[in-house]
Amino acid sequence: MKNSRRDFIKRTAMTGAATYLGTMGLSAASYRRIMGANDRVNVGIVGFSDRHKDAHLPSFLNLYKELNFDVIAVSDIWKKRREEGQALWKEKLGHDVTACLNNDELYKIKDIDAVFIGTADFQHAWHTIEAVKAGKDAYTEKPLAETMEDARAVLKAVKDSGKIVQIGSQRRSGANYHAADEFIKSGKFGPIVMVELTWNVNQPERWRRPALVAQVKEEDVDWKRFLINRPQAPFNPRHYLEYRLFWPYSSGIPGQWMCHQIDTVHWFSGLNHPRSVAVNGGIYVWKDGRKNADTMTAVFDYGPENDPGSGFQVVFTSRQTNAAGDTKEIYYSNGGTLNLDTNKISPEGGLTENHAKQMNMQANLLPELSLSEMATKVSTSANTGSDPLTQAHVRNWMECVRSRKQPNAPIEAGYNHSIAVIMTNAAYRTGQKVTFDEKSQEVIAGGKVFKY
Repeated sequence: MKNSRRDFIKRTAMTGAATYLGTMGLSAASYRRIMGANDRVNVGIVGFSDRHKDAHLPSFLNLYKELNFDVIAVSDIWKKRREEGQALWKEKLGHDVTACLNNDELYKIKDIDAVFIGTADFQHAWHTIEAVKAGKDAYTEKPLAETMEDARAVLKAVKDSGKIVQIGSQRRSGANYHAADEFIKSGKFGPIVMVELTWNVNQPERWRRPALVAQVKEEDVDWKRFLINRPQAPFNPRHYLEYRLFWPYSSGIPGQWMCHQIDTVHWFSGLNHPRSVAVNGGIYVWKDGRKNADTMTAVFDYGPENDPGSGFQVVFTSRQTNAAGDTKEIYYSNGGTLNLDTNKISPEGGLTENHAKQMNMQANLLPELSLSEMATKVSTSANTGSDPLTQAHVRNWMECVRSRKQPNAPIEAGYNHSIAVIMTNAAYRTGQKVTFDEKSQEVIAGGKVFKY
């Protein structure tokens, strides 16, 4: 009855307004968008994961009343998380929330307008395709895809659908990152000559869930649905809950951390992907059965495809065995440094007058500047629910669901970071210098297309 009444009111309002709108030159689609500004947006949860619980949920709760959003259903293929998600959202919102066995059940609920997708790394693309084909907008966690087949499929599905999809690259909603982008694109920074990216932690519990692994039972999980398009395999509770340690369910470091920082390289430079990448690394300390590296260094070459003599190098280093250095993103030009750790632009390392004179050149030192008084220090602490970057990113998505404008991290941003992630993973697993074939949109390692 509730759904029927809502549909009746909508149909009546549309019919009554049609003649008036015709005189204004507005289409029915335009009017629906105007009405949508006053309608409540109903959201479904795809995967009640740690990321959703500790980041999406608190961000949403700080915004939903102001923006007139609601959560009405939770889908999770594990009985325990499905019930926990239903109970927590019911407690927070003060009304019933539907628990769905899977996404097929979720998308039978006609009132759902949009979804949060916070499932396993390799599932993000598939679940986004499901969402947009069901006519829903989506906030999709990164990495968007870990194979080019998945990346191409989700890019096409989203573009064909016209739906609003925000990729969970929350740096794109940070004031300091926007200030950095504007400064570089203004030409005041000069050409980028080098980028150093660092992401270090020393947390033995990172990506490991021993207590939770002991609780999961095969009969409580839809294992076949979990695997989606990955090779069929016997049920493995570690692969299910600690997937970030095991390829082909996750690339580990590239998909979890590097994709955040490499995305800023694409954003600031206007380049879509690396020309090549070489990787060294391994499992040096955490001998726990994992298949993904605990230490990795990737060296990228970026620049125009038709001009191999120009461009710049990017070095990404990450270790899970010592936290010294924390996270750093430092951009270098011939005139100085842009440091997203300190949020400062400085002449450090730039060409000084003394050295310039010796070559009949002019000094080009950058000024001392602050990127933004609102700059946010990015933390490596696991899944911080109070992260202002995530909240700003969720707000941007919610506002774009209403306005139908493209969000800060559109599908193309996810597609491009996926290329870099897949290239890095391919270089690590094959030991080859990896390139990207622009025509076929495939990652090439050792002369062959990289699969898994």
